[in-house]
Amino acid sequence: MARTSRDHTDQKPHTPFLSRPGVRRLTPFVLITAVALVFIFENQASTEIRLLIPKVTMPLWGALLIAWGLGMLACAFAVRRRRDRHTKRPGA
Repeated sequence: MARTSRDHTDQKPHTPFLSRPGVRRLTPFVLITAVALVFIFENQASTEIRLLIPKVTMPLWGALLIAWGLGMLACAFAVRRRRDRHTKRPGA
């Protein structure tokens, strides 16, 4: 008998969405980001910030958002660098 599209013997077993490795890795990032953004946008008072020499008055949420963005960039570079280091094999 010919195989039809309804024959599921060649497919991988179904993995629940929350058990997938990509979702499990991304979930803490999404939760921490959501909490951080709520914290950032709840702080709306103006504050004086010293940037090495000049003093700048800006909303606290702006300073927190800049710090959060720089932290995300640093994290992305660190993860990328670690991944590149582990994929290269000596002598290959």
